[in-house]
Amino acid sequence: MTIPEDLRYTKDHEWIKLLDDGSTALVGITDFAQSELGDIVFVELKPAGTKLKEHEVFGTVEAVKTVADLFAPVAGEILEQNTLLDNAEIVNQEPYSNGWLVRIKVENPAEVNALLDAAAYRQLTGE
Repeated sequence: MTIPEDLRYTKDHEWIKLLDDGSTALVGITDFAQSELGDIVFVELKPAGTKLKEHEVFGTVEAVKTVADLFAPVAGEILEQNTLLDNAEIVNQEPYSNGWLVRIKVENPAEVNALLDAAAYRQLTGE
């Protein structure tokens, strides 16, 4: 199970990575989450321009046997959806790179640092 050190994590198994400008971030689901869900067949996300509160649902991931809500790790605005998600299996194959879900404008970048670091996420998942 891969848990990159440079990301922050939620207890709901989303990850977030602040980009170089410090105010935008990529959000996705963790390797743990995709392995628990199984084969992902469809991803539905709220459109660009949607303002999100922390922990608000911003979409769903549909796997062969279940559907899971996606929760915003921090407050912000969706700037972009990943166009590669037309092939939803990319989330299973590359959850931390090409399988990201949305790019957001983060309302308060300091909130990102308050999320779980890799060590705390490892402890949460028992990895």
